[in-house]
Amino acid sequence: MSTTERAERQDPLSFYLDKSGPAAWKAVGGLSTAAKEAARAAGLDDQLVELVNLRVSQINGCAYCLHVHTRRAIEVGLDDQRRGLVAAWEDADVYSEQEKAALALAEVVTTLPGTEDRDATQMLSHAVLTDEQYSAVQWLAITMNVTNRISILSHHPVRRAPQAPGL
Repeated sequence: MSTTERAERQDPLSFYLDKSGPAAWKAVGGLSTAAKEAARAAGLDDQLVELVNLRVSQINGCAYCLHVHTRRAIEVGLDDQRRGLVAAWEDADVYSEQEKAALALAEVVTTLPGTEDRDATQMLSHAVLTDEQYSAVQWLAITMNVTNRISILSHHPVRRAPQAPGL
């Protein structure tokens, strides 16, 4: 590649991976839709879905996805307390047994700890969740992990949202 060709290439910090591969991005969108549909079919509510999305995005440090899923969590009625405490869900008594099982499983999918810890968490989560729910939570977390990585590598910006008058 010549110096001119290199100079004409887009700055990697302003390169949107999702825009550069529209077919792959569309496939990720389809995977995300399928994971949400599986969650609903398994009886998991939208609040639990958004808790999983928030926790995975926190672990991965994806500001853009945290912004998007905080807004979605508000839209599905997830209150301030439960949104704010999700990073410390294990120490907060504001989550159901099902939500705690889902959050534990989502963390395992995201961090992939050693076999012993992974197996123990999977066993505990599977004891609370049905097979369909257990599968759906893993697909939700896998999909959020993919989306986080695309957003992080694309440097998707998060701009300050306008505040309502009086806030």
